[in-house]
Amino acid sequence: MGSMGQSAELLTVLDRAAEGGRISHEEALELYRSAPLHALGRAADAARRRRYAGTEHIATYIIERNINYTNACVTACKFCAFYAAPKSEKAWTRDLDDILRRCAETVELGGTQIMFQGGHHPDFGVEYYERHFAAIKREFPQLVIHSLGASEVEHMARISGVSAQEAISRIHAAGLDSFAGAGAELLPARARQAIAPLKESGERWLEIMETAHRLGVESTSTMLMGTGETNAERVEHLRMIRDTQDRTGGFRAFIPYTYQPENNHLKGQTQATLFEYLRIIAVARLFLDNVAHIQGSWLTTGKEVGQLSLHYGADDLGSVMLEENVVSSAGARHRSNRLELLHLIRAAGRVPAQRATTYEHLVVHEDPANDPVDDRVVSHLSSTAIEGGTAHPELHVIQPAL
Repeated sequence: MGSMGQSAELLTVLDRAAEGGRISHEEALELYRSAPLHALGRAADAARRRRYAGTEHIATYIIERNINYTNACVTACKFCAFYAAPKSEKAWTRDLDDILRRCAETVELGGTQIMFQGGHHPDFGVEYYERHFAAIKREFPQLVIHSLGASEVEHMARISGVSAQEAISRIHAAGLDSFAGAGAELLPARARQAIAPLKESGERWLEIMETAHRLGVESTSTMLMGTGETNAERVEHLRMIRDTQDRTGGFRAFIPYTYQPENNHLKGQTQATLFEYLRIIAVARLFLDNVAHIQGSWLTTGKEVGQLSLHYGADDLGSVMLEENVVSSAGARHRSNRLELLHLIRAAGRVPAQRATTYEHLVVHEDPANDPVDDRVVSHLSSTAIEGGTAHPELHVIQPAL
């Protein structure tokens, strides 16, 4: 087929997806590889606007704290700069008092969610998580525990000698509200084997998530881009998620990340470009017609790309993360993080809203007068994706000649 015939065909697929029609994974791969970037962004944005008609002017964020409870890990993934071998002198584990103190600071700074993240410690079975989640819920019932993923379930079930189903039921009863999409990395076998040979298979990861969804524990889904996977494997990852979602409906969001090349065994041999990242955001919004939210990342990709992702199908920009160093500066860093994120969303032509873990809007920042703003700082990027732009209506998108 000549390039003109192919372009026309791709635009037909884009139109169908933008109007909410289902596209096949072959079509998704073709769009990911070949659709003109602006046309892809416009179609994804149209799909987002249709899905959120009435609130399409809003982009959401959440205030959460990551609590790393141990770095001791037996899984040794090649992309990880965090883990330490359990017996090494670099391995550490936080005690419960320390964890509860961090929860208290989260509440104090307006956080609503904690994400418990750590290594696969050789001694931590289901009981460890039950004890910690129950203690957190007892002290801070208002905090949502959105933590862990299928890999931790597999690990704790093995340590305790129980089924994944029993492990999920028990930690849910103890206080876990929902699973983070942790450990998905890449689901297709070859790509997963290459970076996380000791993790469960992608099929098993999905099976555990499916079990969780059936037990009433929802989750997000993630993807780590840029460790040497092929375009086809990226789209296959999306297909595996969509097929599971067709059965369970339990994935609330899809969140792609780009691989960070410092201090790990992959040593930055491969990476995803920012354009590849934006293309996956857009294709995910068009292809994952059964997943409500697409989350753009500004922490791993940078602020401008975070802004652009809001014009390529993303409706959420993730979290204002309460870093470990926040509290030492009496919350100043957190406040600046939050203001920066509000400003970033506004400058991209959206109204920011703080959301709950389940995506309800808690605070809609309708009035910019209540945000500290520097008028001169405006993103010019939003003008590329939408006809006429939002920040700069005077700019026009030039249509490429077919």
